[in-house]
Amino acid sequence: MKPKIPTSRPFAQESLISLLPPFIFGIAMLAITILVILELSPIRDPLTRLILSAYGVLGCLYLGFYYYFYRTSPNKNFFAWFNAIVSGLALGALIYFVPPDFQGLLYTLIFIGALTTSIISTRAPAYFFVACIALFHFINYWLNPIRLDEWVTHLGLFLSALIVAEIIQQVKSLTQSQIKRLEILNEVSQRIVSTLNQEQILTLLNAALQKVLEADSYYIGVLKGDEIHMQLFYDEGEYFNNVKIKKEGSLSGRIVETQEKLFIPDLQVENLKKRGLNFKLIGTTKLSRSWVGVPMRGGHINGVIAIGSYQPNRFDQSDLELLSNIAQRAALALDNAYHHERVQEEARLDSLTRVYNHGYFIKSLQEQAEACKLNGQPLSLIMLDIDHFKRYNDSYGHQVGDQVLINLCRFIRENIKASDLVGRWGGEEFSVALPNANLDQALQVARRIQSAMLNFTLKLPDEKEIPAPTVSQGIALYPEESQHTVKLIDLADKRLYIAKERGRNQIEAILNPPD
Repeated sequence: MKPKIPTSRPFAQESLISLLPPFIFGIAMLAITILVILELSPIRDPLTRLILSAYGVLGCLYLGFYYYFYRTSPNKNFFAWFNAIVSGLALGALIYFVPPDFQGLLYTLIFIGALTTSIISTRAPAYFFVACIALFHFINYWLNPIRLDEWVTHLGLFLSALIVAEIIQQVKSLTQSQIKRLEILNEVSQRIVSTLNQEQILTLLNAALQKVLEADSYYIGVLKGDEIHMQLFYDEGEYFNNVKIKKEGSLSGRIVETQEKLFIPDLQVENLKKRGLNFKLIGTTKLSRSWVGVPMRGGHINGVIAIGSYQPNRFDQSDLELLSNIAQRAALALDNAYHHERVQEEARLDSLTRVYNHGYFIKSLQEQAEACKLNGQPLSLIMLDIDHFKRYNDSYGHQVGDQVLINLCRFIRENIKASDLVGRWGGEEFSVALPNANLDQALQVARRIQSAMLNFTLKLPDEKEIPAPTVSQGIALYPEESQHTVKLIDLADKRLYIAKERGRNQIEAILNPPD
């Protein structure tokens, strides 16, 4: 299940910073316009002067009260349309009361109105506001004919008002997109840096990449040896597992080596070859035309995050910077997860032999036994002990004894599967769990370990070679001999001591009737 990534809140139109200046400017301009017209115009008709005075007073009060109610109302869309209709009708009708010599002031009011309406509303109310005023004006000019050049001038003024409204909408859209990206980036950053599980981190990054970048494909790759292993790879709606590419000559390899961003707005195979980069198609069979990759480097992580699109020139500089920010946070989070896993792994391992310690081996054995029981599979347990180890230590020293323990564990690992368990039971005694292994298979493992020890020699500080001690082993089978892991361990341990009593360097695996 994908983690929930919060969507951005609506554009902050209620912000005091974004709304207060245009509203104050609109009130001031309306008041100045009316005062100038009343003082300097030749209007002597008392009714017209009264109407203009009412426009000034009521208009200023309307703008002030509207600003307050709009800012505090949850229904911004209703108030946006209400303002577009009321302001459009009011400013449109004003053309019939303003003398021709003062229409420049009126057009300034229209521009301020278009600016304010576009800020507080979406595109439709803003366009309606301009269109409503234009209708009033053109009806007036139709009834009171004007010259063609004046028609063109007035038409240009209204087109300019529409352009102003559209520019504001574009700026709002861009700002909203950036706010959305930053909010998602901030949310993802907070979540991934507090997550110590690598799979959860990759899931969060997957959700973030899908949410904020319009990419057809993307991947997160980590350098391992001379290959880049894709920890996450998405291409055109499909996820791909176990994808690896050679570092040498690849786009990702170039980023990992140079630790520099790579932005290719229009990817052409011929150009890549000229730059010494080998092209390899991974994922689907479609070729990406736009490609962006950034390094993802931490204390324990060296990798790359890349996005691609099937269309050229799909990404821009802001996408590159956003991807870089994501990569920096991803590297930090994966580093933390790696460090946490290392600490946990250290807590599970014996410090000398690097196999599981007593406590973690028992816990893991129980889990494997339950899984085998659920799947109807056997599990074999080997308990082994180094023969006469104390005498060996006393004769050759503890450093030589430590080398015997380390190499014994190496031989065990070389002769078992990755899914098998090795644990240090205590001192020179070890345990090996072999899930889905029957008695014959367990005997083969035990004999290979026995043979490896017999053929192993050590050198003392004076270069003298000495044979390593032998091992005695006891085997018990789950669930055939016991359905309880504690009893299974006890049974294998008893057989180990039977093997010692038989002369050491022996394997004891006589099955008893099941309990």
